[in-house]
Amino acid sequence: MKEMLYKIVGLIAKIHNYILSLNDAFEYNFSDKELHFLVIGALGLGLIFVVYPVFKWLARRNHVMTIAWIYVFTLIVVITFAIEIGQKITHTGQMEFADIMFGVVGFLAMFLVFAVIRGIWHGICSLLERHKDEE
Repeated sequence: MKEMLYKIVGLIAKIHNYILSLNDAFEYNFSDKELHFLVIGALGLGLIFVVYPVFKWLARRNHVMTIAWIYVFTLIVVITFAIEIGQKITHTGQMEFADIMFGVVGFLAMFLVFAVIRGIWHGICSLLERHKDEE
């Protein structure tokens, strides 16, 4: 886990240094905070241009549960990483990638059970509706 986090931090540091070198090369003299404002703002807007059409397409096809699942899955990943980083900082446990994976798999397993129960419920409702229409 520690090695993976160091790789991610190293990659982010390389990107950060590249952006700083562009800032210096073009003599813009943006501060670190101004660069964060610009880069994270542009990244967020870029993600909106990707995510919005996908979610709109899913919503038109009545796949709101899929949208909710994507959102919750993202939150679960962020929360599990935050818990592990918090354990490392506070020394209240070992920071392990396996803990993150087990947490995410726990969510996936529980959601699978929910999806099966929901599917059965929708199947029963559909059968009852068809039977009601036949009468």
